[in-house]
Amino acid sequence: MSSLKVGMADLKVVKNPGVLATLGLGSCVGICLYDSSAKIAGLAHIMLPSSKSIRNNTNKAKFADTGIDMLISEMEKLGAKKSRMTAKIAGGAQMFSFASKNDMMKIGERNAIAVRESLKGHRISIKADDTGGNHGRSIEFHSEDGRLEIKTIGHGTKVF
Repeated sequence: MSSLKVGMADLKVVKNPGVLATLGLGSCVGICLYDSSAKIAGLAHIMLPSSKSIRNNTNKAKFADTGIDMLISEMEKLGAKKSRMTAKIAGGAQMFSFASKNDMMKIGERNAIAVRESLKGHRISIKADDTGGNHGRSIEFHSEDGRLEIKTIGHGTKVF
């Protein structure tokens, strides 16, 4: 079974058999979309909540709003249907503690909120949500059955 690595501000889609993996999700969020009928999986590793407030926004995979749109589109090219897609998300940690109460610093939380809002706008239900905390995560998403394995340092492995 092939394993495709998804880098930061990147996304990939795969038809069964195949595994999508991304390492080191801190404040970034990994968005896993799955069409169980077509056995098509997609994974986006987004870094920021919105492309609208940033001038250099040419990389659509970097942002929650444009990355999810692009991920859905790439999956549909392989034969997935948006109406059958479900989501699993992980990441969005607060990796550093700030003395300031400035919400701009809470990038992980803002990423997770933006991802949830975008998925809701697309009417894609979230089947698993492992976001927040202060620890990094690495994930593997399996196209065979939509299984998401989340590995964390000091927190073991979770399977959704």
